[in-house]
This record gives sequence, C-alpha cells and structure tokens, in this order.
Amino acid sequence: MAQRLALVHTVGSLEPVFASLARELLPDAEMVHVVDETLLKDAIREGGLTPEIRDRLRAHVADLAPDADAILVTCSSMGPAVEIARDETAIPVLRVDEPMADEAVRLGRRIGVLATLSTTLEPTADLVRRRAVAAGRGDTEVVPRVVEGAFDALSRGDRAEHDRLVGDALIELGANVDVVVLAQASMARVADALPPGTLRVPVLSSPRSGMERLAAVVHGLRTSAEAKTTDGPQPTDVNR
Repeated sequence: MAQRLALVHTVGSLEPVFASLARELLPDAEMVHVVDETLLKDAIREGGLTPEIRDRLRAHVADLAPDADAILVTCSSMGPAVEIARDETAIPVLRVDEPMADEAVRLGRRIGVLATLSTTLEPTADLVRRRAVAAGRGDTEVVPRVVEGAFDALSRGDRAEHDRLVGDALIELGANVDVVVLAQASMARVADALPPGTLRVPVLSSPRSGMERLAAVVHGLRTSAEAKTTDGPQPTDVNR
C-alpha cells in the first residue's frame, strides 16, 4: 500500500517545488500539502518563535499524524517547533534542513549560513552547530550572515534586487568559508543562476536533500512493513 505523506509549508510558492520533487523521488506516495503562511509571518513580526507559534505548528502535526505515515515541515524557521512535535508524535516528523546541515558538516570545518531573515538564520545556524557536535566535529565554525535589504526587496516585488543582493552576499561569504548553507529554500535559484566558476565552494539548499531524507524514511517504513509480513504466520498447506 502506498504511503501517505504530509508536507507543511509556510511559503505557498514552495508547494509546487516540493510537489515536483515528490513526483520524482516518491512517485507512488500520496502527498498531502498544508500551507499556513501566517506561521512565518507571525514569526517575522515577533522576531522568532513564540510559544503560541510553536503550538500552532504542533497542532498541524497532530492533525495530520493520524492519517499520515510521515510528515515533513519545509520551513527552517519552524525547526525548533518541529523538534518538539517530533518528540510528541508516533510517526516520523522531519526538519527539512537537517540533511543539509549534516552534509555541510561533512564537507567543511568553516560553514557559512546565509539568510535574508534573522528568524531563519538563527535556527539553521544553531542546527548546524548541534549536528557538528553530534558528528564529533567540535572544531566546526559557523559563520552566519543576513543579507540586509533582500527580504524587503522581495516583499515589495523587486525580485531582481533581491537576487542581486543575495548573489553578492553569496560570493562574498563563499570566499571565506568551506561550504555555504542557504537557510531559505527560495535562495537556491539565485545560486543556480550565477555564472559557472563564480563560486569556489559547495552551496547547499534544503528542498532536494530534505525530500531525499523523506524518501529514505519511506523506504525504511516499506522495508519494515514487508519484513513484518514475511515474519508473520505462514498459511497452512491444505494439501500437505
């Protein structure tokens, strides 16, 4: 039976990005998308996650869990709330940025984290630090940077200015670190648009690696279910 997977988004424009990845990586799964942009808007207004915002994210997870096999939250800003919800939920609940953080720790000791919002920067930078410690890489240095003015430019519809600011910041940060982590999925297209050879270090974003982690979880669930079926009572051979 196909797995039923739920994705929680705080940016509506990212739903088709993850839907496309799902068709590629999980073609047999049934996908349910929930979009609640007020979560991120309120976090930006409050300067971070308040208990009320955390509870609303946890409520989405609790509502989805009875009918889902796994849940992926695609917003890095919600990361701390996702970890709380994960401890309260019987099914896998995934942070989209954990695989990206793990890969960054594997690739370098000096890791740049780039964001256009401090509300996203801090949870991602904190995650990278904790994953480094968990991997025995206590000498890892995290270099966080906020691209000043980029979010305001995007908010007023000036996508070209946003992309210019992010691109310049990416080049500058990339010259001083071993690997760059993009704290927001929407920044990935800027890195992809830079001329070949502009960046000398790997630049990591979360959508594909997050979905690949979800696909690996689904594979594990299927393997476990198949093993239980194989190990169960065998039918009696009535002709014996």
